[in-house]
Amino acid sequence: MIDKSIVSQLVTEFLEGKDCFLVDVTVQPGNFIVVEIDSEVGVDIDTCCAISRHIEDNLDRDVEDYELEVGSTGLTAPFKVLRQYQKNVGNEVEVLAGGKKMVGVLLQANQENFTIQVAKKIKGQKQPVLEEIVLTYPEVKYTKYNFKFN
Repeated sequence: MIDKSIVSQLVTEFLEGKDCFLVDVTVQPGNFIVVEIDSEVGVDIDTCCAISRHIEDNLDRDVEDYELEVGSTGLTAPFKVLRQYQKNVGNEVEVLAGGKKMVGVLLQANQENFTIQVAKKIKGQKQPVLEEIVLTYPEVKYTKYNFKFN
């Protein structure tokens, strides 16, 4: 089976100095490789094709055959890496932690934790009260961009 770390290294090398970043690499049985990337400004098909070519140029199909898929993370896919949190600071996110779903604005994210600001309705008050909640990554089941249709 193809080593995930080799594919990760190839992608990281290719993306160095570019605005895209690696989110995840999975290698499934049968050597089905899936590479997920993200960017501050969006991921285009040309970037995905160039990464695919770079991987194919550096893995020998004669030694070990594989199937390769390179794409961007989905708009509503859960965040997997710190940089996804950081790029979404200021955006509304949905968080599931402790069995409770919260929706709020992502205020900050660092290596240890992140902070969201949620609006809580208080009985007897017309205006909601804004509360900042600090969460550590291990206590969170998922965090994702809160996409709304208008």
